[in-house]
Amino acid sequence: MDRRDFIKYCGIATVGLAVGKAGRILAADKLLEESPLTASRWAMVFDLRKCLHKDGCTKCIDACHTVHNVPKIDIPGDEVKWIWKEPFDHAFEEQQNEHLPEELLHAPSLVLCNHCDNPPCVRVCPTQATWKRASDGIVMMDWHRCIGCRYCIVGCPYGSRSFNWHDPRKYLTTIQPDFPTRTKGVVEKCTFCSERLDRGLLPACVVDCPEKALTFGDLQDVHSEVRELLASNFTIRRKPSLGTQPQVYYIV
Repeated sequence: MDRRDFIKYCGIATVGLAVGKAGRILAADKLLEESPLTASRWAMVFDLRKCLHKDGCTKCIDACHTVHNVPKIDIPGDEVKWIWKEPFDHAFEEQQNEHLPEELLHAPSLVLCNHCDNPPCVRVCPTQATWKRASDGIVMMDWHRCIGCRYCIVGCPYGSRSFNWHDPRKYLTTIQPDFPTRTKGVVEKCTFCSERLDRGLLPACVVDCPEKALTFGDLQDVHSEVRELLASNFTIRRKPSLGTQPQVYYIV
C-alpha cells in the first residue's frame, strides 16, 4: 500500500469511529464507489443453507434498515420493514415437500420485495407512485407521488410493502442524510438499493452478509454469478403459481 492509500484508509477508519455504525457502512462504501452498476435484469439469489450457519444473525437486515432510514416501530401491525425473516412454511407455503431437511423447515427465511417481472402492485397504483424500471426491472417507489391508498399493499401477494401509520422520523435515533426519510401516510419497500447501484455499489444486504448467502447480479448475463448459481443449484421462488415471476431465488 502506498502512502496516499494508507492516509485514505486511516482517515476513513477515523470517521467510522466517530459516527458509529451508519458512518462505518457509508465510510467503507466510499472506498468502493465507481461508475454505476447496470444490468438488463437485476435478480437476487439467496442461499438458505449458508444463512443457517449464523442462527439469529440479522446483519443484512440491520445494514438495509440503517442505510435507508427504516424506523423500528415495535407496535404490532405498524412495523415498517424492507427486509425481514419469516418461518419457512409461511414464506413458501406452496412447497409441499415433506422431506426437506428439518433445520431448513424450522428456520427463518429472509424475505423482501421480489421485484417481479409481472408486478401486481404496479398495475393497481392509481398515481404511478410505484413502477417497474424499464432499464433493469427494479420495481421502484416515488414517495412524493404516493397518496397512501394502499392498493399496492393489497395487490402484493408477498407482504413486501409497509405503510407509515406514524411519522417514521420520530422512531429514528440517527438519520442517514444521504437517503430521504419518508412521511406519515405513505407506503415504502425495498428498491434493490437502486441509489447504491447508481454509485457503483452492491445492495447493502449483500455487502454486509458475513456468510455471503446473498448474491446479486444480471439475470440476462449468462456469465453472471447469479446465472451460474441458478444453473448449478436447485432453487425455489415464493408463490410462483401466481404468475408474478418473482426475481428473488432461494437455494435449498
